Amino acid sequence: MTIDAVWSEGSLLHDPDGEVWIGLPMEGDENPDRGWAMKAAIDRAGLEVVSPTEHPDSAITAIHDPGMLSYLQTAHEEWVSAGYPDDHGQGHVVAYAFPHPGAFGHLTPRVPASRAARAGLYCMDTCTTLGPGSYRGIRYAVDAALTAADRVLGGRPAAYAAVRPPGHHAGTDYFGGSCYLNNAAITAQYLIDGGVGRIGIIDIDAHHGNGTQQVFYERDDVVYTSAHIDPGQGWYPHWSGFADEIGEGPGKGYNHNLPLAPGDGDDQMRTAVEELAALVSGTTCDALIVSLGVDSGAADENSPLTVTADGFAQVGQVLGSVGLPTVLVHEGGYDLASLETDLAALLTGFGEALA
Repeated sequence: MTIDAVWSEGSLLHDPDGEVWIGLPMEGDENPDRGWAMKAAIDRAGLEVVSPTEHPDSAITAIHDPGMLSYLQTAHEEWVSAGYPDDHGQGHVVAYAFPHPGAFGHLTPRVPASRAARAGLYCMDTCTTLGPGSYRGIRYAVDAALTAADRVLGGRPAAYAAVRPPGHHAGTDYFGGSCYLNNAAITAQYLIDGGVGRIGIIDIDAHHGNGTQQVFYERDDVVYTSAHIDPGQGWYPHWSGFADEIGEGPGKGYNHNLPLAPGDGDDQMRTAVEELAALVSGTTCDALIVSLGVDSGAADENSPLTVTADGFAQVGQVLGSVGLPTVLVHEGGYDLASLETDLAALLTGFGEALA
């Protein structure tokens, strides 16, 4: 098979130790075991595994606010030094207060003196926590995605970055939805800086990549497309991912959302991805990034979509048939057994299309 896979045990470093949802502590789905499920899928699909290499912070700050990157680097250390683990029993950074724009009017929010309040300066929810190994794991994910990009820039037809935490809910200066740095967006900019022309992104995660859309919404050198569960049916991220969001300014017409209905499965997902692939092909893109989520799988409770392993194999074949140099960057997929099976099917289908 002509796909490289970038993976290492660095994918296990970030351990959010659950989340807080509607005010309640929950076990959470984005856990280190996902890394092992990805590795099992890689082995099943027969991909060659390569290790990630370090990349400069400038690749990240080409997309993200430097202040947010600095915060992620130091947040847990400052949380511990402020005494929250010992005094309150909370060992992970959890946001609780958020600077809503309506509360400030013409004022720019100041950096809070309180470490607890500072947690909400960039984070948009209570579910995206930071532990002692989080930043190293977050940074690993970026390096793995960029290593996959290096393989493609070096002439390989495709490379898969088996990363966690995911990234497509993180925007220029905010993070949330279990995402911290936007691996796919950083990779797109890295490819452009490496001499590639226009980039097409096809996001097949069950949930809309609101962060990726925000980053590129006013740009015409990146075509963002996404097939996901309809947010109008009450599914995360709730406030974006509608079909009438088509971009603004130079980016008008370069953003495409295809919301899917609850219960949609193999046929609907394949048809949607075929449409997105045609859009990418029709806008003269020079490389493709796939935000690869498999949480639309029938066994995954994080969405009401019902795609089977056969359906993912078909999606992989469609994506492989686009015929562009491709970086596949992992996003969602939380039922561990089906994550392995569905991911292996997609990667196999993609490889068959390249053969």
